[in-house]
Amino acid sequence: MAGGRERVEVIRNRVVLKEFGVQNVHTTDFPGNYPGYDDTWNQQRFEQVQRGHRSQLNGVTVNRGRRNFRVDIVRLEEGTLEFDMIGIDAAIANAFRRILLAEVPTMAVEKAFIYNNTSIVQDEILAHRLGLIPIKADPRLFEYRSAGDEEGTEIDTLQFQLKVKCTRNPKAQKDSSDPEELYLNHKVYSKHMKWVPIGNQADLFGQVDIRPVHDDILIAQLRPGQEIDVVMHCVKGIAKDHAKFSPVATASYRLLPDITLLSPVEGDLAEKLERCFSPGVIKVQTLNGRKFATVVNSRVDTCSREIFRYDDLKNLVRLGRVRDHYIFSVESTGILPPEVLVSEALKVLMTKCRRFLNELDAVQMD
Repeated sequence: MAGGRERVEVIRNRVVLKEFGVQNVHTTDFPGNYPGYDDTWNQQRFEQVQRGHRSQLNGVTVNRGRRNFRVDIVRLEEGTLEFDMIGIDAAIANAFRRILLAEVPTMAVEKAFIYNNTSIVQDEILAHRLGLIPIKADPRLFEYRSAGDEEGTEIDTLQFQLKVKCTRNPKAQKDSSDPEELYLNHKVYSKHMKWVPIGNQADLFGQVDIRPVHDDILIAQLRPGQEIDVVMHCVKGIAKDHAKFSPVATASYRLLPDITLLSPVEGDLAEKLERCFSPGVIKVQTLNGRKFATVVNSRVDTCSREIFRYDDLKNLVRLGRVRDHYIFSVESTGILPPEVLVSEALKVLMTKCRRFLNELDAVQMD
């Protein structure tokens, strides 16, 4: 009986990678799915969940009061955040990822008023390129622009001007063929976009550096006599409406790899096993003159399943992934730090949950 329960625990907690497929991918929340476990929803469990909502800030999970939910920060660098989200279902993890991609607001160019464009870049292509340039402005300081409002105000609009004209360099050598030496302003970069305050924005945001995130984004190339003169209006929006509002370059997650040696692996077989995995996963150690393999860091494994190519290795290792351990990777476009994006995404998710609970209360009252 104990062995059977242990096997059920493995099935509940691990996604198993086989040679020609993946097992145990179904959810653990299906009532009656596992012998000896009561996963049914009833009034008592519903009350437990409601009590769990009040305990959530103390790190207690809402998932039937059994598992502890926690978030571990693994790596925080400029523009990049890696963290572990443990003790949740895949639906919640994926909802959080989708919110990061599409529902955290940012500021981006919405309208481009082109007064002069004699470059070889067509007006619509130029406007599209300008719209995709990330703007360094905190969207939490602005409101959404009202529908039908063409002008905008200081509380919902940022204005930029791009005015560049290419001329010949009078100091260039006569026999030179290098455009960098022959022409002035022949490359139009995002650094040429200048913020033009509207209303009292100069007083409100005088200490804030409002500009494109990167100065070296190439917009167009000019030749003598060609000119670009554009005024841009930036508004607050979300990527669900247009991808230019997305605050992240990427937001993804993967399950934590789990590698278990089912029997000792020694000698030349240990070195062969080490080569089957990503560097740093398996380490060959020597003890009393004998080589043997140990798992030192399964986290960095890519789950390539290389061992299944070898008959002498495939039955010595069990490959899996921890079902409720998600490794998140968030790379910001630079508009907001990644830790702020994660916090804002959680606020959006909590707002959605509150709206759903309010709808349920309204249905019950009816």
